[in-house]
Parts: sequence; C-alpha cells; structure tokens
Amino acid sequence: MALTIPPYYRASLNGNSMESAIRLLKEKFQECLSKKLGLRRVTAPLFVLSGTGINDDLNGSERAVSFPIRDMGDRRAEVVHSLAKWKRMKLAQYRIAPGYGLYTDMNAIRADEELDNLHSLYVDQWDWERTMRAEERNLAYLKGVVRDIYDVLREVEAATYERFPHITPVLPDEITFIQAEELLRRYPGLTPKEREREAAKEYGAIFIIGIGGRLSDGTKHDGRAPDYDDWSTVNEAGHAGLNGDIVLWNPVLEVPFELSSMGIRVDAAALKRQLEEAGCPERAGLEFHRALLDGELPLSIGGGIGQSRLCMFLLRCAHVGEVQASVWPDEMREACLRAGIELK
Repeated sequence: MALTIPPYYRASLNGNSMESAIRLLKEKFQECLSKKLGLRRVTAPLFVLSGTGINDDLNGSERAVSFPIRDMGDRRAEVVHSLAKWKRMKLAQYRIAPGYGLYTDMNAIRADEELDNLHSLYVDQWDWERTMRAEERNLAYLKGVVRDIYDVLREVEAATYERFPHITPVLPDEITFIQAEELLRRYPGLTPKEREREAAKEYGAIFIIGIGGRLSDGTKHDGRAPDYDDWSTVNEAGHAGLNGDIVLWNPVLEVPFELSSMGIRVDAAALKRQLEEAGCPERAGLEFHRALLDGELPLSIGGGIGQSRLCMFLLRCAHVGEVQASVWPDEMREACLRAGIELK
C-alpha cells in the first residue's frame, strides 16, 4: 500500500456536491464522446467464460476473479479485466460500418491491483470500439482519434468550470504526441515512469505512442497483452506501435496521470507476430483469435477511459476513493481521515 497526502489539501466539494458533480461529469462526458466518435451505447457483461480468449490479459500477469457455474457443469467464468476483444466481436455481430462504433460501462475487479491514490480493486471505465478501414491503420488516423477524445476532455473540463467556478481549467489547448522510443532517447537514465513524469509535467497532456513492444534498449515502456492493441507495426514515424496512453499532469498530486489506454487493434498479421513475440502462439486456437485470423472480425480502434479517474482529475481529488466506493485497507482509510479525506 502506498499513500500520498498533498500538503494543505482540501476537497474541492463536500459530500452532496461531490455526488452531484460526479453525475454531471459522467453524463456530460459520455454524451460528448458518443457524438464525437459516432458511438452508440450497448450493454456489457460483467463476466465471460474462461478459456475462450475473450477476456483481456492487460499486462499479462493479472489474475482474473473467477467462479464455477453450477448449471453449466461447474464450467468457470471470470470477471472481465476489460472488454477490448468482446467489443470487437460486437462490432461484427451488429455489422457496424467504418467510422461508427459502440461504447459501454465496463465494471471490473482487479484483485492484484496495488492500492494507492490512483488504484482501486474496483475499475469503472467507458470502453469504446469503432470500426475502421484498412487504409486507416496508420499513425495519422490514430492521432486524429486521440485529438477528438482530448477535445471532449476539454469540453467537459469547461463544463465543470461553468458549474463550479472555483475549479479552474488546467488542460493545455493541445495534446502532445511522443513515441516511447523518443522518451527513452530524451531521458536515457530514467525509468519509464520517470520519463512519463518529466514529459507530462512539461506539456500538461501527452499521448505516448508504442506501448507494449520492446524499445531499442531491449526494455518495454509498459506491458500490453499481445492480442488487442497493435504495438508491433512500424508506423510513419519509423517506430513500432499504433497504440498508446493518454497521460495528463495531475496538479494535486503532482504526478503523471494515465486516463486512457487505447489504440488501433491488431490485424491478422500483427496478431500472429505479437503472439510469437510474447511466447504464446497457442492462443491462435482460442475462439476470439480464430475468428480474427479467419477474417470474421472487422478492423477497429478502441480503448478504455477511466470514469473515476476522470472525475478525480476534473474535481481535483487527491484519492480515487473520494469519487468511487470500494474496499480500502484500514490504515489507508484512517490516514486519509486524519488528513480530512473521506473515502467512500
């Protein structure tokens, strides 16, 4: 457990006002996002069957919360980590045309999460996915979608200021794009998280491109499962990766603040390549992977945007527990109370 209490911190809103603000932000954001990206809302599962390859592995090490289903001969189901693969299957099922897509409320339990100011056992995010054409699988298209999402962030930040004038906007006019390899070259003596800190502090809002593949020094900026984001295709800038993270500078905690992980999804060639590189080519025989390799799934771009993370950032909270109900260690809850921070 790690906990940071900013000096002289005071919550920007009291309990009732905070609840009203959370509702305002969530309603405003999903309305703006759906219009900007051409998305329609769908209902999502809380769990999927184990062994199908539909659930996401995230960094490849997190254990899914699972349970037996009595009426299915104790076949196991597992709580979703995210819905990247499930959403792509729904694009095919609903025959959604290029340029349009879907979004949903994704709720998850990540039992292996290290709890701190930003991380909880409970994950709530908007998962979205949009169909795309083969000729759009490039860096320019990726950047265009990122800019659209950033425009929505700034629009909702402006709405927050209009409703609560003491919470002044901090997001810069533009988001800065930077390759993970460029960060390595710029800050060769720093860890990936330290590089993120320097870049986020300098620019205020960045999109780090190419997360999951190996950099020139043999390391990875961060882990990514091999079967949803495309982190291996060489882009127009000459670097690997058609995916990335939106990272903001958090002025309350003075830390880099990841709000979204997203990217152009693997095509058949990238999936084969990444499964081999990750040392798990046998996954090609799973339900989702077979469908992709057989050409049954559309090309797509998608990602997840943290709901509590967004509220925490825009309402200038020091702890995600101020905007989200979850389970916290007693010592964390007590330390927060002593500092005047009430966790839900």
